[in-house]
Amino acid sequence: MGLRKKNKSPPVLSHEFVIQNHADMVSCVAMVILLGLMFEVTAKYAIMFITVQYNVTYTEYRSEPINFYDYGPKDLATIFFYVLVAIILHALIQEYILDRINRRLHLSKTKHSKFNESGQLAAFYLFSFIWGTSILTAEEFASNPTLLWEGYPHLHMFFQVKFFYICQIAYWLHALPELYFQKVRKEDIPRQLNYICLNVFHIAGAYILNLHRLGLTLLVPHCLVELLFHASRLFYFSDENKQKGFTLWALLFVMARLLTLTLSVLTFGFGLARSENQGFSISEGNFNVLTVRIGCLAAICLTQAWMMWKFINFQLKKWREHSQNQATKKKIRPKSRPSKKESNRGNSINGVVKLEERTSPRARKAKAS
Repeated sequence: MGLRKKNKSPPVLSHEFVIQNHADMVSCVAMVILLGLMFEVTAKYAIMFITVQYNVTYTEYRSEPINFYDYGPKDLATIFFYVLVAIILHALIQEYILDRINRRLHLSKTKHSKFNESGQLAAFYLFSFIWGTSILTAEEFASNPTLLWEGYPHLHMFFQVKFFYICQIAYWLHALPELYFQKVRKEDIPRQLNYICLNVFHIAGAYILNLHRLGLTLLVPHCLVELLFHASRLFYFSDENKQKGFTLWALLFVMARLLTLTLSVLTFGFGLARSENQGFSISEGNFNVLTVRIGCLAAICLTQAWMMWKFINFQLKKWREHSQNQATKKKIRPKSRPSKKESNRGNSINGVVKLEERTSPRARKAKAS
């Protein structure tokens, strides 16, 4: 037997080299930022990337100080660092979980890419749903919807709320270079770009316009619905007979869209429109003017309409495939069994034939003579 040829490593800084080693390269950049904390000269710059900025402490009317957070341009540095963290976590989930499951399932190339996509998004939505639910249970506006618009602008955020938004924006921004790192097929890129850009646009919009209460309230049910969809997709790829999860997902999907539209109309159409504090001031963080309210409501309604349109097309496609499968099964069905009379008549004829076949040749000659 001849010796096997070893796979040549790709040249340094080539496309294949970057794709294979992108997690190590990104982790090196993150380590450089962390090492900056060890030196006094660079610590004030490194801490801007790692910790949440714009801390505001209030001591009025309370014995203990309360820490709130605003937003500003330094948040871009924090988002950049957590984009690096998201890329590293993405590579770990892919290598140690999804790739090992893919080796056992032996999926096709199309299902393989969809399985990886759903696996990554299911982990993210599970984490986001648990984290967002814990924040909502601690906040008062979860039980009182009027707090979504009362007291606007909501300038100050708790640490958990601000860090949640930073991680959300960082995750969806990291999904853009992952299209290159994961070698996503050209026909799948437009679809993934659509939902990546929509998530960045809506989450960043809620963060910048001081609508983080409304955004968080709408994000939690959305994460639950998407988690159920991608989990059902994973079970479907492992066994095509497991499709019950899609039925529950379809029901919750419609309910989540109705909830989103209802809360959005209440907030922008009634709550903020009747608020006394109306005006446009970037320094005060007040964006409660008619054009901004109409723009926000139109963006949410158009997005929900687009999602419902995609949902209806998906359900129609699934219904057509089911009807075609039923039609093919009817054609392949075996012929109906004969009735008892026909079977008895056939048995009697067969019995006579068998008796004639059993008679010997001498007996046949005697009968003939």
